Order: sequence, then structure tokens, then C-alpha cells
Amino acid sequence: MHFLDQAKIYLRSGGGGPGAVSFRREKYVEYGGPDGGSGGKGGDIVFKAVQGLNTLIDFRYSQHFKAARGTHGMGRDRTGAGAKDLVIEVPVGTQILSEDKEDVLADFTEVGQTITLLEGGMGGRGNASYKSSTNRAPRQHQPGEAGHELWVWLRLKLLADVGLLGLPNAGKSTFINQVSNAQAKVGAYAFTTLVPKLGVVRHKNREFVIADIPGLIEGAADGAGIGDRFLGHIERCRVLIHLVDISGDDPAEAMRIVNEELEAYGSGLEDKIQLIALNKVDLADKELVEGFADELKAAGADKVFAISGATGAGVEAILDAVLEHLPDRTSTETKGKEEEDTSEAAPWSPL
Repeated sequence: MHFLDQAKIYLRSGGGGPGAVSFRREKYVEYGGPDGGSGGKGGDIVFKAVQGLNTLIDFRYSQHFKAARGTHGMGRDRTGAGAKDLVIEVPVGTQILSEDKEDVLADFTEVGQTITLLEGGMGGRGNASYKSSTNRAPRQHQPGEAGHELWVWLRLKLLADVGLLGLPNAGKSTFINQVSNAQAKVGAYAFTTLVPKLGVVRHKNREFVIADIPGLIEGAADGAGIGDRFLGHIERCRVLIHLVDISGDDPAEAMRIVNEELEAYGSGLEDKIQLIALNKVDLADKELVEGFADELKAAGADKVFAISGATGAGVEAILDAVLEHLPDRTSTETKGKEEEDTSEAAPWSPL
């Protein structure tokens, strides 16, 4: 499946059905009169966040969405049927932006979340609704309100607890394959990862989602390399793991480059909790590892984890550190179930 995180689409809600002009004329029935019914309401444009989707690729091939029009009114005071709403399913984490990308119209963060973006037009009144004591045979009616139309951008920001950062070839794909169920492509060249990857980590009876994004290079904020467009996928992360390649020319400089790109991007990424991991320590001796770790601390790192994504050395320690910054959902759910079981088992009391 191809990955797509941005798409521009056209939306139009359904127009209301026109009201009817009709008069009751039946043989042997006295007192005829206007009996034209009103038109039905047009269909709404509704967005719904569903599970199982992690790309907007479907919107590359289908870009125009138009809801149905309401049915017209009919004689014998019959009101036209309202049109069905057009429900558009999007992945969790999708944002709906205005055409100029300046305003966020909707943000889907939970499965099942829905929003009516465009309402259908109201049905027009039939001539029966205009009947009065002074207007016994009205012939006026309403055509029904027109639907609303809008061009919007869909932007997907993957929902993950932890995000991976680093220069190209820092070992991010190897790391995510080591700790999760992801099957990211690994290669001995830069920009092996071209689109974000998600993996589920299971550690000490806890689960969390980790996201790997393409590597950043100096000038990414200005469009160098793949640019910084994929940084949006880690905006919602609670913790960032910054991988620094020990086999690089200057690990401290590598850390500085990535952090400067985070500041240039903004959106609070530079203020997020960041765990610095000195990767590929299996390729260096202990003295070199300690020396580079001291350089990273001198450059601003609070603590440096020496790890090897290939062998798994030191990985458990950094995963332990990640859990310290994540909410313990498992314990909360277990506590809730225990309280529920206790309440069910409690004897009945009139008090």
C-alpha cells in the first residue's frame, strides 16, 4: 500500500428538494385546495475516523465528493424524502484544513469521532404551507436551498507515543525492527526510509506505538533532502528518541544539526522530551563510546544511552526510560476492572 499524508478534495453537500404546487381535485369530494408537500433535506458531508487506515492514498483517485439532493415534494401533502448523508472515512490522526491551509477545521484523534463539515440545504416549502384565510389558493413554493461547496486539504499526522529522529543512516530502521513488529527496509545507504513507519512495542507488559520518519539533514527546513514535511507525524509524540551514529565524523555535530531543524520547524518539537541514544556501539570500543558520550553531554544531552540496534545491546535500558514518560494505560485499565469486579461482588445493602 502506498503512503500518502496530504490530499486536496472537493466537497459539496446536497441541495434541498423543491416544494410542490398541487391542488386537490377529487370527484364527489368537497372543499379541495392546495396540497403540495415540501421538499426533502439535502445530504450532509460527514467525516468519520475509522480504525485500520493509515494513509490517504484513496483520496488520490477519488477527489470529488457530492452528497445527494433531497427529493421534491408531491401532491396529497407528501413531503419529499431527505437524502442520505455522505460519510467519508479517514484515518485516525487526520486533520481537515482550509484551502489556504491556514485554518484547522477538524482534528480526528479518536476512533469513531465524527463531524458534519457541510450541512445539506433545507427542502423548499410546498404551496400547502402558504394556505391562509386570505390566501385560499396559493401558487407560490420554494425551490429548496442550494448545497454548500468547499475545497479542503486533508493532512495525516500519525498517532504514536514515541518518535525516532536522526540523520540518514543513523540506524533508525534497524532500531524499530529490533524493538517492534515493524518490517522497515534496512540498507547501507542514506534515505532508506522514504515514508513514515509505525511499530508496536511490547515491553514489560506495556504497549506503545513508535514512529520512524525519514532522516533529516542540514537545511531540511528549507527543503534539503526529503525536507521536514514528515516531522508532522511526530508532533503528537510524548517522547522523542534521537539516534546518533557513533561511526559518524562528529556525533555532537550530528545532534546539533537535527536539533536545529526541529527548532526551525517549530510546533513545539524542540521542547519535547528527548532521549539521546548513541547507536552502533558494537562497532566501537568502550573508550571511544565513553568519549563520544561525554561530547554529547557537553553539547547539551542530559543523559546518553549507549545502544546497538543490530545486536540489541542497551535497548532495554532506553525502553525503560521511555516507559517512565508514558501513562500506564495497562495499570489504569486493570484497576478499573478490579473496581468493577469488587462492586459486582459486594453484598446488597439498603443504604
